[in-house]
Amino acid sequence: MQKRKLGKEGLEVSALGMGCMGLNFAYGPGVDRPRAVSLVRRAVDLGVTFFDTAEAYGPFTNEEIVGEALAPFRDRVVIATKFGFKNGIPSSGLDSRPERIRQVAEASLKRLNTDRIDLFYQHRVDPDVPMEDVAGTVKDLIGEGKVRHFGLSEAGAQSIRRAHAVQPVTALQSEYSMWWRAPERDVLPVCEELEIGFVPFSPLGRGFLTGKMDETTAFSESDLRNAYPRFSPEMRKANYRLVDRLMEVANAKDVPLAQIALAWLLAQKSWIVPIPGTTKMERLQENVGAASVELNSDDLQRIGDALDHIEVLGERYPPQAAGLLNR
Repeated sequence: MQKRKLGKEGLEVSALGMGCMGLNFAYGPGVDRPRAVSLVRRAVDLGVTFFDTAEAYGPFTNEEIVGEALAPFRDRVVIATKFGFKNGIPSSGLDSRPERIRQVAEASLKRLNTDRIDLFYQHRVDPDVPMEDVAGTVKDLIGEGKVRHFGLSEAGAQSIRRAHAVQPVTALQSEYSMWWRAPERDVLPVCEELEIGFVPFSPLGRGFLTGKMDETTAFSESDLRNAYPRFSPEMRKANYRLVDRLMEVANAKDVPLAQIALAWLLAQKSWIVPIPGTTKMERLQENVGAASVELNSDDLQRIGDALDHIEVLGERYPPQAAGLLNR
């Protein structure tokens, strides 16, 4: 697996990371703990060195799984986790007060069974806490050796600049894929200007860009996609036009569509590191294989033409979540 660097300080990670949220949170019941641990360890075997978790996933249990799985390889991997929700529960609202950030850091260190957090993200911007206070608190944690690097998630350009002025931001994590390209407008230019790495989550469109989902696909009751407008049967049917066009590129290169979606992201900037997640060994292997897929100028032109001429329909989050994004 090739390596890439995030941020001015050159945090080196594998070109593709692993998003661990879905192991036991968000997309249904997940998998049992032994299987989850085995999946994460298999990712290490395949060359992945960058793993993403958060106190809010579970809540709390995801960090424990990641900590157990990566303990034998701790000095070979980079672990990212997050703070920012009241009591670690997203539905309870935001909380990035300095004292809460410190509480989360201490608790996460214990759950991850480690002495440092490699990358500590603010999960969502908290309008009630000045960004300078957030960045300053993380800066202090870095000075104490408990955190190595500072990150933001779903932050807007102004918040990024304010944070970066206090403590250099190593990475911004936001949704970005062939069916959600909003970061290209304001966020990616700021990251390039300030030399901040970009970590796309949901790089496969929460599964839609694998081509294995259509309007008839049923989600379990605990799957958050049931509440996302973009995943209504009507929207999935309409948006499958994009999948059809992209599948032409995948078939021409004789690779899975998921690999095309990930390779496209890797081709955008050298400092972009997608973090696809999965609960299946075969999909993990498929995702990792995307790092070896090269898209030539003709491939990128065909993909760009499809993206420019097919409008993706449906909001990505329900209305009640809109206030948490891009502040």
